[in-house]
Amino acid sequence: MKKALITGITGQDGSYLTELLLNKGYEVHGIIRRASTFNTGRIDHLYQDPHINGVRLFLHYGDIADSTNLIKLLYRIQPEEIYHLAAQSHVRVSFDIPEYTGDVTGLGTIRILEAVRETGLKTKFYQASSSEMYGKVQEIPQRESTPFYPRSPYGAAKAYAYWVTVNYRESYGIFACNGILFNHESPRRGETFVTRKITRGVAQIKAGLADKLHLGNLDAKRDWGYAKEYVMAMWLMLRHEEPDDYVIATGETHSVREFIQEAFSYAGLDWRKHVEIDSKYYRPAEVDLLVGDASKAKSKLGWAPRTRFKDLVRLMVDADVATLGNERKLGSVSQ
Repeated sequence: MKKALITGITGQDGSYLTELLLNKGYEVHGIIRRASTFNTGRIDHLYQDPHINGVRLFLHYGDIADSTNLIKLLYRIQPEEIYHLAAQSHVRVSFDIPEYTGDVTGLGTIRILEAVRETGLKTKFYQASSSEMYGKVQEIPQRESTPFYPRSPYGAAKAYAYWVTVNYRESYGIFACNGILFNHESPRRGETFVTRKITRGVAQIKAGLADKLHLGNLDAKRDWGYAKEYVMAMWLMLRHEEPDDYVIATGETHSVREFIQEAFSYAGLDWRKHVEIDSKYYRPAEVDLLVGDASKAKSKLGWAPRTRFKDLVRLMVDADVATLGNERKLGSVSQ
């Protein structure tokens, strides 16, 4: 039975990856930060699965800001694969807490790579890189050879983590891969991210619990895919005979405005009556257009996206409408 360690296991990608690995027979270990409230909602259902029942899923308190703890965990767990997903991952927030973002998102990667080197584990390492590294794009579409031009503290921190991963691969022979994932969404996306903010807003407006949705730049264009499919690409990278870096994307770009139009239209609503622009949601430096070329991942890994933009928007709206309906039945939201 293979052992995998996931940082950021309680996040969107971590939860989908955990499901994937458990279904493939792995023993999965995750690092979670100690908090006064439980934050494991995205993976709680896995403990209730009779085929798993907690036997192959283990959570450990830790923090990627604590290198000593990371070394101890690696010695104890001895994972064959490490998926490093943890980060301060909100781009707009990174402008407000740039030092913290640099520490967690950038230096966190070198801490865990150093832990791998220090322990001498023959493990395979996946680094969650980001399309935000391209920022002010130097070519369209963006591919593995496209130069980076980050436009946020988050993007700059991810660029550092990317190159550190390459450096440890070349310097120490660590099987380390960068997955340059373009925007990937799902019903498990955090509610402060624009796509989930939109679909949850649509559900609330449709239910009569809200009337307005406040957003920032509607003209930003992104390459949006389905997170559940993107974690498969992570796993495939560590299956390949040689470590490498891959763009994971759909090859299509759509504006925030298009996402809004599709979500509201699907719910039978006129978005222009409900959406208001609020300048506080604008970034100091914007990334105008992202669209990825995943042809390398297709040819070398056999990976390709299946869920189209419209279907992704609709499945997120459906999920938020259903979730809100369940919350109302339980009395956790006002009628």
